[in-house]
Amino acid sequence: MSILWAIIAGLVIGLLAKLVIPGRQPIPLWLTVLLGIVGGIIGNFLASAFGVADTGGVDWIRHFFQIGAAAVLIMLVTPFWSRRRV
Repeated sequence: MSILWAIIAGLVIGLLAKLVIPGRQPIPLWLTVLLGIVGGIIGNFLASAFGVADTGGVDWIRHFFQIGAAAVLIMLVTPFWSRRRV
């Protein structure tokens, strides 16, 4: 079940990250999900490093780290994916 939740969370994080980035990112949905999952893991690590991984209520700071990490990954991967497709 944890793999299913990781895929769902990766989809949400990846799509939110794509919304934050200006312009169009011509990468497929499976790559968005994969980068969202990796961004979620990196964001959790960063939140733990800054001591904000577990707070009372919704962990907004942790979610911002996750979305930010996924956005950076998408910005790094998009030029390589676009160049590969040409």
